[in-house]
Amino acid sequence: MRIDPGAHRVAVATVGPADLSGLQEVLKATIASIEVELALRPIAGAPAGFRTRQEGKATVVGRDSCATAEKMWLWREMEWPEIAPEAPDQEWRTLALLATVCGLCGLAGAVAESYFPGQLLLSRGLLLVALVAGAWDAAIDTWANLRKGEVEIHFLMLTVALGAVLIGAWSEAVLLLFLFSASGAMEEFALARTQREVSALLKSAPKRATLVLPDGGEKEVDVAELQVDQLIRVKPGEAFATDGNVIEGRSASDESALTGEAVPVEKNPGDPVFSGTINLWGAVDFKVTRLPAESTLQKIIRLIQTAQKLKAPSERFTDKFGTGYTYAVIGGSALMFFVWWLGFELPAFTNQPGTRSAFYRAMTLMVVASPCALVLSIPSAILAAIAWGARHGVLFRGGAAIEKLADITVVALDKTGTLTTGELAVVGCESHPPGRETEVMELAYALEAKSQHPIARAIVRHARAKGVRALEIEEFESLTGQGLRGRVGGATLLLGRRELLEKGPLAEWARKLPPASPELSEVWVIGRDLVGRVLLRDEIRAESKAVLAGLKAYGIRTVMLTGDRRHAAENVANGLGLDEVRAGLSPEDKVAAIQALKAGGAKLAMVGDGVNDAPSLAAADVSVAMGARGSDAALEQAEVILMHDRIENFLAALRLSRRARAIIRQNLAISLGVVVVMVIATAIGSVPLSLGVAAHEGSTVVVCLNSLRLLFGRNV
Repeated sequence: MRIDPGAHRVAVATVGPADLSGLQEVLKATIASIEVELALRPIAGAPAGFRTRQEGKATVVGRDSCATAEKMWLWREMEWPEIAPEAPDQEWRTLALLATVCGLCGLAGAVAESYFPGQLLLSRGLLLVALVAGAWDAAIDTWANLRKGEVEIHFLMLTVALGAVLIGAWSEAVLLLFLFSASGAMEEFALARTQREVSALLKSAPKRATLVLPDGGEKEVDVAELQVDQLIRVKPGEAFATDGNVIEGRSASDESALTGEAVPVEKNPGDPVFSGTINLWGAVDFKVTRLPAESTLQKIIRLIQTAQKLKAPSERFTDKFGTGYTYAVIGGSALMFFVWWLGFELPAFTNQPGTRSAFYRAMTLMVVASPCALVLSIPSAILAAIAWGARHGVLFRGGAAIEKLADITVVALDKTGTLTTGELAVVGCESHPPGRETEVMELAYALEAKSQHPIARAIVRHARAKGVRALEIEEFESLTGQGLRGRVGGATLLLGRRELLEKGPLAEWARKLPPASPELSEVWVIGRDLVGRVLLRDEIRAESKAVLAGLKAYGIRTVMLTGDRRHAAENVANGLGLDEVRAGLSPEDKVAAIQALKAGGAKLAMVGDGVNDAPSLAAADVSVAMGARGSDAALEQAEVILMHDRIENFLAALRLSRRARAIIRQNLAISLGVVVVMVIATAIGSVPLSLGVAAHEGSTVVVCLNSLRLLFGRNV
């Protein structure tokens, strides 16, 4: 398959005949991800048995084959599956205006018909304007669908309105189109509110940045020109142009646009900053760690846009169901016309006192049986849930993730970076001889200030917080796989693993030293007349315990899957109250553990952040990744992403998915209930067309309003 996102062209090569319609359906289901992601970054690799190559700006993906096979390929150009564009905020206003014109002119026409019976031209003119305004948008959609050979709900509504006009029921026709256009405006309003969340993120992305030059000067440049490792200055009130780490200055940032967190986050040297967040009060210089196109903000925007285009399984079912059901309604109404006319000998087209014609009844049946509310039941709730999640730091990659998350019974969690912060913290310092701990920390700080290792960041952060004196280092050198070396005051200084001690003259003495506790990491410092060590520990997230307690309250079992030693894993598990611990696992072991849990009937969600978690994320029913620390491999597999590593957002995602499921069920009950009741009432009785219209369109409005509760809910 040759994919050219820039030119919007897709070509498929086969040997022999091919089911092009089937291929087109598959493309429609996958093109959203291709369109959003493929154009933004090159393919890093292809699955086993496939290969990729670039042909200009196009990417060709195909199975491994010989040169002879390529000569037999039949290339077929296919239509690029268009994704419905995001509804602009103005769309619902236009529909609301048309509905208002329809309603006002319809009301004026009805008044003129009642109070000025001799002015037939005036009343019919007003009613005609109302009909045109009410039918305008439906007619545009119907014409577009008829050209593709499709018949849907808008066609039904126009048919009923035309039928009502032909039998003289002008007021009922206007009422139908008014309520139909008003419910359409409501639907677009709900969609516009979900799109507004993405628009707000797009607007928060700055277009210009202040680059700090090597000589200390400043230069304003386009954000797109920024490169990794450049130094950017951000003044109070400005937005951070891309992701980076603070080098100089102190401030706080407003990260509510990304996480929904209203409390400002302190920023000190070494702390990360994220694109689109606002620098509140201090001038800050930060080093770029990601290109603007790869920043956290841009990832969020792409994920939300993709999620809104990918449909849930139940949503795809209602789409297919809606088309077939529309034909069934038309056929059933036509059949009942003949039954009432020929079987029950009702007048065909003329209403008589006390008796409505067969055609009138058929039009009423067509209205009450139309699936407007049913078709809107699921997508309106799904879009509202995606928008709420995006605003509060939970990104769903499509509606399927929302549906599946509501059904989970087991949650498997990685330890490092998920239940713990993934960032080491200094918890102690020892010296030999005792009493010189401050000197040990000074020497460790002097060397680690030159390194970017996670242990170095922890020691530097601790030293700065404690006000440790900064020493000048000479002849700094990194010892690959062992540690660091330098000179302080003319004396050689070493820092690294225990092996550094065991290889020198202190080997015998070092073997007698007690090892660090299993949950701790140690860094040894060797000076001229001093030996000591710094102890570090991966801190448990403060929110982890509350999250696990919340999962237990929902009756969900929790399992830790980690590659760490059992003793360290059990220390964390006992402190948090996990139900089960499986330690010392390789990535393959994690996948086997997940498959074993699923074989026992569990619906399982996996929460992880590292490259080694990607296979287990793929094996789970629902994959959840930590957003800020999460590796690209983990984020690619994830269906739910928790922004800024906020593990508590997992509970919010679970509550949201369960509430969305409940609202979907309510919507289906409302829409199907109204259809069943009104169809029966129309079949056995004489339901006025106006009552049928009110019931049908009323259920559509109720469904939209019910779904909007998800969007406006403060605490799901």
